[in-house]
Amino acid sequence: MEYSRSIVWLRRDLRIADNVALAAAASSSREVVLAFNVDPELLASGRVGAPIVQAFFDALGALRDDLRARGSDLAILQGAFARTLPEFAARIGAQAVFFNDDYEPSALARDEAVCTALRAAGVTTHRFLDHVVFGADEVRTEAGAPYRVFTPYMRRWRDRYALAPRLPVASERALVGKLLAPAEIGATRDVPVPEEFGFTSSPLYPACGEAIAHEMLDAFFARGGGAERYRDERDLPATEGTSRLSVQLRAGTIGIRTCVARAFAAARVSRHAEQIETWINELIWREFYQMILKEFPHVEGAPFVRAAERLAWSDDRAAFERWCEGATGYPIVDAAMRQLNETGWMHNRLRMIVASFLTKDLLIDWRWGERYFEEHLADADLAQNNGGWQWASSTGTDAAPYFRIFNPILQSKKFDPTGAFIRRMLPELAGVPDRYIHTPWELGPLMQIEYPAPVVQHDVARKRALAAYEPVMGKKAPPAGAARRGS
Repeated sequence: MEYSRSIVWLRRDLRIADNVALAAAASSSREVVLAFNVDPELLASGRVGAPIVQAFFDALGALRDDLRARGSDLAILQGAFARTLPEFAARIGAQAVFFNDDYEPSALARDEAVCTALRAAGVTTHRFLDHVVFGADEVRTEAGAPYRVFTPYMRRWRDRYALAPRLPVASERALVGKLLAPAEIGATRDVPVPEEFGFTSSPLYPACGEAIAHEMLDAFFARGGGAERYRDERDLPATEGTSRLSVQLRAGTIGIRTCVARAFAAARVSRHAEQIETWINELIWREFYQMILKEFPHVEGAPFVRAAERLAWSDDRAAFERWCEGATGYPIVDAAMRQLNETGWMHNRLRMIVASFLTKDLLIDWRWGERYFEEHLADADLAQNNGGWQWASSTGTDAAPYFRIFNPILQSKKFDPTGAFIRRMLPELAGVPDRYIHTPWELGPLMQIEYPAPVVQHDVARKRALAAYEPVMGKKAPPAGAARRGS
């Protein structure tokens, strides 16, 4: 069926290239308009923070500029979705709305309500898979069940991709000659700014936009770029060893198929294929956690492992505040939290370290940390954030065994051996000698710095965590030496 005029409802897909809903709308409509709805209720909910708000608003501005350069415009609406979209469709005479799925439970409920309202207004709706390569129901066990462990999921995912790769869609080319003129769209609201909704902008937060995302991907795969060293350097926070594309993938300023196809193509011809393959596995982890959220929606707010509900968490608010502020007395933990608080981003290895510290050393509920990350990360994504926190706290699918408790001192020495990252984020420790940079309290009387003593002693905290977890998780921890290896 061909429509005379259609709307592409954008949400977490703020781009023109490699956009499934956009390609479908352009191929079945004579005229297409792109629209985004600003939801004041969501922005006031406390579930989003300044970094991700700024990232999305930046991406909206870049997209509007792009569309205006193409002779069209981005329709920016504001209000309740089930009201604004039908009203806009009626105003411009659109017969259909095309959009890409989102697996978050609240998004699924919202989409059903909007579709009901649109159909009641006589507008046809079409939904598509876009934010993942394979849908939650497409990579299954032999018995047809969803996977609960990553490695077999990864192998099946790779087998499926090898047989039938999902390549980037030509949405940008399909859109040529189809964009609705600004006069037909009419006036919509200005690109919002964070301050309008009570948030504070910062030049330190990650920049976000389609052109930026493609520049980052190109730089990552350029000769001598990070992809060639990814496996070796991805755990080193003092080094630019990751792609940093998580913010772009969260806002959808670059398509996941674009990233995956680029990685496989590079791995086929590169002398550094094993480095690139490690990055591909990280993208598959992203797919895995999206699948888990869709198939096991109870993980939003509850542990994947039901028994873990019986864990006796500490309600030590003072210790939690020290963790939030980067004042635990453990330099690697504090440097990581300062990076998060100041820049809206945190290195992945550091996310694991601080999550282990909060849930194991401080024995504080993973949901407290998950919520804090949600409010402070520019790439805050329910599936990835929840999956990471449940992994670290040993309450989730394919989680670290509960007796795997990161030693923050050993982690610091291993991944920031010279203290370069610590000194960058904690200038008060800049003058501390190398031998004390990971354990400044050992300076004793020589310590002439304004830095807190450790909030807990790791060895004592570790024993407390094991005592709390063991009766709940139902498996005895191995001897201390065996449990500590790799921690």
